Amino acid sequence: IGRAINGGFGLLLDGKTETDDIIKNALSWDVMGGVARRSWARNPNAVATAEKWNSEHIGEGQITLPFEAEESMLEKIVANKI
Repeated sequence: IGRAINGGFGLLLDGKTETDDIIKNALSWDVMGGVARRSWARNPNAVATAEKWNSEHIGEGQITLPFEAEESMLEKIVANKI
């Protein structure tokens, strides 16, 4: 408990067309997973990158963008009014 090992990502490059497709998809999703995490943390560049990826890859998946709360709602929460 409390110990983790990152096994990394293994990929066999055998020259097959099917493998090329897997590489293209896997690398894109691996990188965009990191962009998504940073987007959810409200990193402006990551949000913009995720929005661009979504618009350029319609039908291939979608990165869920963060929901921005209204400032007035946050103020009420901080003041314990909700």
